[in-house]
Order: sequence, then structure tokens, then C-alpha cells
Amino acid sequence: MPVEFLGIAATSNGSETTPRSGAAFDKEYTLRLARAHEDHGWDRVLFAYGSGSPDPAPAAAYIASRLDRLQILLAHRPNVSSPTFAAKTFATLDRISEGRLTVHFITGGNDHEQRREGDTLTKDERYARTREYIRIVKKIWTTHEPFDHEGEHYRFHDFVSDVFPVQQPRPGVSFGGSSPAAYAAGGAEADIYCLWGEPLAETAQQIEAVKAAAKAAGRTDVPRIQVAFRPIIAPTEELAWEKAHRTVAAIRERREAGVVRHHRRDTPENTGSQRLVAIAEAGERYDRALWTPTAAATGGAGNSNALVGTPETVAQALLDYYDLGVDILSARGYDLLDDAIDFGRYVIPLVREEVAKRDAERDAERDARGDAGPKAERDAGRAAHTTGTLAAVGE
Repeated sequence: MPVEFLGIAATSNGSETTPRSGAAFDKEYTLRLARAHEDHGWDRVLFAYGSGSPDPAPAAAYIASRLDRLQILLAHRPNVSSPTFAAKTFATLDRISEGRLTVHFITGGNDHEQRREGDTLTKDERYARTREYIRIVKKIWTTHEPFDHEGEHYRFHDFVSDVFPVQQPRPGVSFGGSSPAAYAAGGAEADIYCLWGEPLAETAQQIEAVKAAAKAAGRTDVPRIQVAFRPIIAPTEELAWEKAHRTVAAIRERREAGVVRHHRRDTPENTGSQRLVAIAEAGERYDRALWTPTAAATGGAGNSNALVGTPETVAQALLDYYDLGVDILSARGYDLLDDAIDFGRYVIPLVREEVAKRDAERDAERDARGDAGPKAERDAGRAAHTTGTLAAVGE
């Protein structure tokens, strides 16, 4: 199965290690960063959402109208607009991008952040609202006759959209979270289920939880799995680890100075961040290249566990996750532009080459057995490709 790569579509050059040098929405930098992803082998970029950040939808439309191939993952919080309005926005953006849109629905794991925009629902209530919201959006995308809706969180009458997506039957739906409520919602509704980078054993457990939730929801398919990391690469292992320790020092310095507003100092509320903190407390290094001090330094804020090493080491580490069933790999460095270019030049080709090799080997083995079964069944054999094979080809 082909592997895909997701990067970040930041609207300024700031990060956890570096203050931005200009406005929150720097039009030239936004385009430059997106173009770097398109030119260096990435498949799509995430337009993230924050309560005080630039609106990601028009930023995504700006990029979609100027680039030809790069796909868009648009983050959206259901609390900020009616699903009728959002569905039209998404359909219009899919038209602008000529069918390159996926929507990532964010339930919200932090009460403080949600209340910044007037959302006072509890976490469980937010998950119920998100499920209802996604179902409405899907129906609007695919229904050409007026309909009514009487739900727990939304009510409207005689609505029909006049704009429909290019993608048929609809754009993809992406979802993330690590709590039972998240698994239930995403397992039922998501085409792509997003996880933050954890050790291989914990990631495998989460994948099984997503599969179980999809089955419990009555699905015969399962969401594709995406896992996110912060790569720190250099030409040698020694230089990579020196870079990693400089990165953590810079994160801590900015956090201690109080200049990173969204990194709260109290215990995180969302399960995903709690998991990252617990994993960091249990150890600094896991598996082939996973390093947790970057997550510890931010209090488990978002995608924050690193993969450290040479491009070859990081590529092999990513392939370990591919073997678990992950086929969308999300990566974001701390120097957003330069790291996107370096990762695209030196890591992505290694992973793609090895994935193509493995797929060809499996297809040959299947043909030798005369197995013409469904592709989904063939792909289930990926997990049998162990890290021993990885060691033989690269480490």
C-alpha cells in the first residue's frame, strides 16, 4: 500500500523554538512553505486551527489557488460555525482545490482553549456534538434535495446546498484523539484516524482500539491510520543528537520565559497529551529513534515526540510504524521551512523506495500462491514484515 506524507502549512515562521519574525499571517511565507512541500515530495499539508490564529480556511484557499498538486488537510472545530455553513465552505474549497481537500474535525481537548471562543460544553458533550456535526456535513455534501434536521445540538429546516464537492461521493473526513470517546466517534465517522507519535507498542494498541470502535459502529471497513512526529535529522547520529538537545533547550527557554502562550503549565486535560507526558516520564528513548524530551518540555502539547537520527535512521523508524498499519506519516520540524525541505530530500525518498520494494515482494508472493483475495486482506500481511527486515536493509 502506498505511503503518504503530511506536513504543516504554517502562516508564519514561528515555532516552539523560534519567535516569528513577522505578522501572524505572512502571505509570502505561507506560499513559500507550501511550495517547498509540493516541490519536495510531500502529499498534503495541515492548516491547523487555534482560537486566536489566522483562519485556516481562507489560508488554504489561497494556497490551493496557487499550487497544482499539494493536497489540503483543513482543521475545523465544530463550535465555531453551523454545519450548514461549514459544509458549504468545505465544498467551495474542494472546488477551488479541484478535489484536493480533506477535513480534520477537532473536538477540543482543553476547556480553557474552547472557552476562548465561547464553547462551554463538557468534553463528552463536545464529542457528541462532533459526531452529529460530521454526519450533517456528510449529508449536505451528498444530498441534492432539501431536508430537515432535529438533533441534540443542531436544528434546521428545508436546507439544501447549491455547491457540492468535486470529490465523489465526498471529501475525506479526518479525526483524532486517544480517549474511549474519541475512538468511538472517530471509529464511527472517520476515513482517517490521527494519532500522535508514541512507542510502537502503544501505537499498536491504539490502532486496535480504533479498529474495534469501527467494528462496534457497524463498519465493514476501518479508518486509515496517521501518526505524527517531530523529526530531528542530521548527517551523522552525533550531530542529530546534538541538534536534539539544542532543540529541547530552546523549547524550555521560551516556555520558561512565558512567550509560548498556548503551552499551559498545568496538567493537560486531554488524554493524548496525558499519554505523551506519561510516556516521557517512563523513559526518554524508545524503539529505534523515538525521543520524548521534546514532549516533556511542552507538557505534551500536541504533536511533540521526536524521531532523532540520520535520514536513514529516521526513515527506518517510520517504516516500523508502516509495518504496524500506518500509511500516513505526519512530520513537522522546528525550523519549518528548512526542515520540510531536508525531510523531503533525504527521508521521504528512502521510505517510499522501501515501501515500494515491500509491496512488490508481497505482490510476487501472492501471485506465487495464486492468491487473488481482496487488497485489504493482502495489506493485513504488512505487520509480518518485522524490524529484522529493516535492519537488513538499512541499519
